[in-house]
Amino acid sequence: MALADTIRIFPLAGAILFPRAQLPLHIFEPRYRNMTSDALSGDRLIAMIQPSGEPAADAENPPIFRTGCLGRIDSSEKLEDGRYNIVLTGLTRFDVVEELPVYRGYRRVIAEFEPYKSDLTEDRTSVIDRDRLLQMLDRFMTARSLRADWSMIAKARDEPLVNALAMICPFSPQEKQALLESTDLTQRCEVLTALLEFAAFGDGADAPGRPAAH
Repeated sequence: MALADTIRIFPLAGAILFPRAQLPLHIFEPRYRNMTSDALSGDRLIAMIQPSGEPAADAENPPIFRTGCLGRIDSSEKLEDGRYNIVLTGLTRFDVVEELPVYRGYRRVIAEFEPYKSDLTEDRTSVIDRDRLLQMLDRFMTARSLRADWSMIAKARDEPLVNALAMICPFSPQEKQALLESTDLTQRCEVLTALLEFAAFGDGADAPGRPAAH
């Protein structure tokens, strides 16, 4: 797959995307409406990346982490007031090489995709400790008085299961970034299991949910 080096980025704390995973977003800020409109009229590509939390000289455009994930708009709905509902499907992770000047209010970067070329095919070779993952998920759900569709979970393949849980669980931006930057599915599952265990027995956080967009 040939990808352009210059990509649009959507910095959003707590929202990560993985290859082949889907992320629904509600777009309402004018600059991100511009970004979505430009994407829909062109290559349909938008990259998700998190603000790093470092001190920001420009509050509107804070520093970002080095690694994000490029997604393709697979479905979109434009509302009467100009807002959008879109669904991004992840393609591949990338590293930021350089940030470009703001364009029509939104940010763009030059991206490097080479370190993540394995993202273009589903990871079916990594071995995960699925039993322990589900044990910690069960304890997490019980601690939060939540219910899960265990029949659906049992049917899910390893990669979609791990990535979906990594995206929806209420971890901090730094913890989510650690999941995103894991070298392979085995490592990502180990990090996810540890985070679920801590959340189940620690002081807790908000329940899993859909990330809010701008």
